Amino acid sequence: MAVKIDSSWYAALKEQFEAPYFAQLKDFLVAERQQYTCYPPGSKIFNAFDSTPLDKVKVVILGQDPYHEPGQAMGLCFSVPDGVQVPPSLVNIIKEINDDLGTAIPTSRGDLSGWAKQGVLLLNATLTVRAHQAGSHQRHGWETFTDAAIKAISDNRQGVVFLLWGSYAIAKKNLIDTSRHFVLVAPHPSPLSAYRGFFGCRHFSKANDLLCQQGLEPIDWTRIV
Repeated sequence: MAVKIDSSWYAALKEQFEAPYFAQLKDFLVAERQQYTCYPPGSKIFNAFDSTPLDKVKVVILGQDPYHEPGQAMGLCFSVPDGVQVPPSLVNIIKEINDDLGTAIPTSRGDLSGWAKQGVLLLNATLTVRAHQAGSHQRHGWETFTDAAIKAISDNRQGVVFLLWGSYAIAKKNLIDTSRHFVLVAPHPSPLSAYRGFFGCRHFSKANDLLCQQGLEPIDWTRIV
């Protein structure tokens, strides 16, 4: 498995790459790719880590696993390449940004690379998936790896804003030192739960307020590419 990952992350997670569970994970992925189509492409598996170096992380958004239909997954949670139909959860995220900030981001474009370049780590708990089968690569080691990444941010950074949407992401709160970092929680933005409190959570303006209080540059949430 070719690893394209920023050097700051590789240094922080070196022990994970060398751990026995990661060798087993690699064997699992090799076997999966021999039998099935898997997403994202190998070069994009660590895209979140390569796009947002550890020392540049300002905000963390946690997802569960990659999109599982052709052309969608690009290694950044919730994000899809331009030209791909925007999934419903991301449509709702963009709607909340527009309501929160008074902006007019079109819901027809879903590439969030512009956020990643500004310091928003778009991290899925599981980094790969079998085509058409949501959650198919869960509990094979990825969660151990991404939990270690969250812990690395918690231990090595200060004042990062974690946006935890839905029960799965909120359960990761115990990995975060809340005396050093900020945690904002809300229901998941999926159509099934967005109306239970994701809409109106104002996490995007709140995150920027927390960054500005620390003298940091706010995120331009309208810069999605």
